[in-house]
Amino acid sequence: MRMNEINFSDAMPVEGYGPGFFRVGGRPVDGGVCISPEGMMPWAGLSDEDTLVSLAGKIDVLFVGTGGDIALLPKTLTARLEAAGVGVEVMNSPSACRTYNVLLGEGRRVALAAMPV
Repeated sequence: MRMNEINFSDAMPVEGYGPGFFRVGGRPVDGGVCISPEGMMPWAGLSDEDTLVSLAGKIDVLFVGTGGDIALLPKTLTARLEAAGVGVEVMNSPSACRTYNVLLGEGRRVALAAMPV
């Protein structure tokens, strides 16, 4: 098997996560996080709809990590994201981080909004 090193350029992959935190860009981040082509910012969770809707036109897909377990998005958030043209994939946070990193490594326009496990 041939292994290739991934070059993320200026993008910010999730390097690790654990109870209550993520590690992004070499530093720990407590609580929820939103990472997009514009940078990294705190994310207050599913009630923080404006942060996610603001990504419209800047990304092709948004991965939403709902913590240790998968949860459904509120109907209002789903409707706002659909209206804004934001593609969304919802999964638990570990899966969302891994999937985000893979597509980020492929150079795709992706974002991650995740709550810690």
